[in-house]
Amino acid sequence: METSALSDVAQTATEKMSLWDLVWSSDTITKVVMIGLIAASVWSWAIILEKFATLRQVRNQSKKFEEAFWSGGSLDRLYEAIGNRPRDPMSAIFCAAMREWKRNTLIKGKADRGIRGVSLQQRIEKAMSVSIDKELDSLDTHLGFLATTGSVAPLIGLFGTVWGIINSFNAIAITQSNSLTSMAPGIAEALFTTAFGLIAAIPAVVAYNAISTSIEKYAKTLDNFMAEFSTILSREIDETTLKADMAGE
Repeated sequence: METSALSDVAQTATEKMSLWDLVWSSDTITKVVMIGLIAASVWSWAIILEKFATLRQVRNQSKKFEEAFWSGGSLDRLYEAIGNRPRDPMSAIFCAAMREWKRNTLIKGKADRGIRGVSLQQRIEKAMSVSIDKELDSLDTHLGFLATTGSVAPLIGLFGTVWGIINSFNAIAITQSNSLTSMAPGIAEALFTTAFGLIAAIPAVVAYNAISTSIEKYAKTLDNFMAEFSTILSREIDETTLKADMAGE
């Protein structure tokens, strides 16, 4: 009889301590912590998926542009084909440089040609640098949220853990019992908030590092393209200046 009674009590306690009941019976502060961590996790995953998709698309489009750029065709025709609708950062840099090139009109005076050529080169490089900064800033959008979530979520989860333990001690003091049924809600709150904090933080940290590394590699690719294209335009400027000097003699 005694064994049967203990079994019935254990079964009743187990039913009362189901996952949903423990979450639902938590106090307001714990619920706010858990809801906040869940919302942060959902938003982090939305950012992660969007960023990986964007980076994959950007790399594919940049690869297509590079193939067209190095195909040996006319740069003027490529610029006209792209127009004002660059689809990726690399083509945006190309368009920024070509716009500056198109705006330039060489001065006929021989004394100013060298200065004008240097000035044009500087303006083109400045335009490309500004374009790179804008494109990278666009790729970096919302990464700060991942970094913040990765560093703050464990601390918020830790706060929930401490709060749950405090609730367990309060329950012991009120019931004058250290049984599992009195301590379980507080312990569950502590474990749930800790778990939710880690669930939000770990993917955010891993994804932030992966995305940042990918953006840094892509930034180096853009810098290399900028240097190569700047060299090509520098030769064009030198040839144009030389032809103008020979024509003026």
